[in-house]
Amino acid sequence: MEVKIGVQNVAREIVLDSAQSADEVAALVEAAVAAGGTLRLTDASGRSVVVPTTVLGYVETGGSGERRVGFGS
Repeated sequence: MEVKIGVQNVAREIVLDSAQSADEVAALVEAAVAAGGTLRLTDASGRSVVVPTTVLGYVETGGSGERRVGFGS
């Protein structure tokens, strides 16, 4: 599943492909914001992303990592 993270005052968003479900990611975001700490997510290839919740703009979940190409998609 694709996860997009928007950071305040940064033009580009962070995009990662997570093996977690949308509900699991939402629970991690809610817990991090409630604690006032950092949001830590790991993508399918093991890359870890850490974002302080004080600069967190938004977190968007959805879509699969599969991309179709061609006329039959």
